[in-house]
Amino acid sequence: MGEEFVNNEEALNAYKASAFRTPDGYTSDILLFAMKEKKLHVLLIQRRKTNAEGEPNVEGGKWAIPGGFVNPDEDAYQAGVRELEEETGLTDIPLTAFGVYDKPGRDPRGWIISRAHYAFVPLEALLERVAGDDAVQVDLIPVSQAFDLPLAFDHKTILSDAMGKITRELLLSTKMSDFLPEFFTAKELYEAIASAAYREALPPFDVFESYIVLLPFIERNEAGLYFFNQAVSAHSIFF
Repeated sequence: MGEEFVNNEEALNAYKASAFRTPDGYTSDILLFAMKEKKLHVLLIQRRKTNAEGEPNVEGGKWAIPGGFVNPDEDAYQAGVRELEEETGLTDIPLTAFGVYDKPGRDPRGWIISRAHYAFVPLEALLERVAGDDAVQVDLIPVSQAFDLPLAFDHKTILSDAMGKITRELLLSTKMSDFLPEFFTAKELYEAIASAAYREALPPFDVFESYIVLLPFIERNEAGLYFFNQAVSAHSIFF
């Protein structure tokens, strides 16, 4: 069409990177969630008090979301997969990105930008976890207790945002079928959602129970138990 484009080499000669503030680092954080004893748990590490060089570790001793710095030859997802293996020994876990954290002051080391990811993981997949890299301990902790721990950096905010994302996913999909037996009672469904999401997102149980009969993707068998009809496309699991 006869269009002429700017020559990048000429443009870059006039570009002054020093005129703009650049980050001091780019990190990837990974939240893994699993159901254990009918409660939602999150995988956290406890940071070593000293780093590999024997120097005091930033936020050492505190609990943190597994993660680390992105290398020049990888993106945040690739870094998350690598860091997860280095810090916990876990592999082959698909991650979903959900947030970017770039507020100045979030990390005492400088302006560090983080890309956060999460995944629902079967409990069995986390049994082989081991502490590695700069983690002295790695553990599954009930989410309700995790908020009371001394969490490093802004990880309490990231965890809270992840819970908001999870709540929406559980209430707007049939994801809860992963955490329930094939056949279940209305009470079991209600308690499962309440244990894995913000309870205030749910209506009272009697209201919730009245919704179930209206849902095209939940059916009831002759024994009075409910089950998910995965063949039905649905917008929400209770409203």
